[in-house]
Amino acid sequence: MAGQGVLHRFVLLAVLVTSAACARAAVNGRAVTAPELAGAETLLWDRLFFGRSVPGGGQVSDSAWTTFLAEVVTSRFPAGLTVWRAEGQWLDPRAELVREPVMVVEVIHPRGIPADSVFERIATEYRLRFHQDAVLRATTETRTRLYSAPRR
Repeated sequence: MAGQGVLHRFVLLAVLVTSAACARAAVNGRAVTAPELAGAETLLWDRLFFGRSVPGGGQVSDSAWTTFLAEVVTSRFPAGLTVWRAEGQWLDPRAELVREPVMVVEVIHPRGIPADSVFERIATEYRLRFHQDAVLRATTETRTRLYSAPRR
């Protein structure tokens, strides 16, 4: 059950991060920005979307994904990252609608650290390793504040 506590913390983090994305809304056609967050810093929030269906048939297995994550992704983000499963769909280069399971990797980081080329190398490795058409990267500027216990 110890793992369940970790899962709950990650789910809570995902909810908090998603809430931060909703801070900007439209009222009467005008953008409304959330009030300043005391002690916050402005960072970038990157999401990489990795489709798991392989063109021509098959899927990237859980074990293959876990290996890719360990070998290619994790070491490039020592400050941390979040991974979650999703269901996606997109129009592929052959103009076919593809519905597929997706793994999403989210990283919140300062501008320029890591360099854009790190994200590109991860996406290229995934495309080549698993014969994918594309990997989507979405980047958003976000304000964050980490509420943590004081260091002893």
